[in-house]
Amino acid sequence: MNNIKEFNFKVNGFDMKASYFQKTIDEVFIPVLRKWTEMNNGKGERLIIFLVAPPAVGKTTLSLFLEYLSKNIKGIEEVQAIGLDGFHFHDDYIRSHSVNIQGEETPMSDIKGCLETFDIDKLKVKLEELKNNDIKWPIYDRNIHDVVEDSIFVDKKIVLIEGNWLLTDEEKWRDLKEFSNYNIFIYADEELLKQRLIERKMKGGLSYEEALRFYEKSDSVNVRKVLKNHLPADLELSMKANGDYTH
Repeated sequence: MNNIKEFNFKVNGFDMKASYFQKTIDEVFIPVLRKWTEMNNGKGERLIIFLVAPPAVGKTTLSLFLEYLSKNIKGIEEVQAIGLDGFHFHDDYIRSHSVNIQGEETPMSDIKGCLETFDIDKLKVKLEELKNNDIKWPIYDRNIHDVVEDSIFVDKKIVLIEGNWLLTDEEKWRDLKEFSNYNIFIYADEELLKQRLIERKMKGGLSYEEALRFYEKSDSVNVRKVLKNHLPADLELSMKANGDYTH
């Protein structure tokens, strides 16, 4: 049974439609939800899951779909999906600061979304709090292009955090894995991601030339860094051109 099911979600302020193969739902998504439920049983502190992938793989939508599934399947503990993007530095900070990249001073605003534009210290404090407490979590609102603090109340026993950089094998970032109990990493072909990212920017109002320029300056760097510089995960998947996820 390999039919496609369609679902509608609101993602970062935008209405989005997502499709998943029934076979993948039955053989990948539901079993991993059952595994998390088993891991959570009898566990004193909260179960924290990392879902990591390069930009344009659909991880935000997938995390919301896993939350949806967990609420609608008997015997599975409810999952709460949240994201890393609320830990961008605030927009006024990004506009007024630069970082040294390969010996060149680069305005943060030119590389927004790159590793260097996230507040790793703030993230670690929140993750420490999250282990044993119900807390408020920030989001990144793409309608205003800025962080909104304390937007989500996190109170479920299993929390799924999605983001590009959660398994990054670099100083300060590699320590994040100590906060998670289970990790998923999704691979994808670079050319497929290039096409998706350019289309995304054009939907946001950029011309093809502007979108291509942004990809070459920022998105391509992020894609390669995520794919080639990450720690091992418990479950590793690949996204195909048709949007399906396979082992």
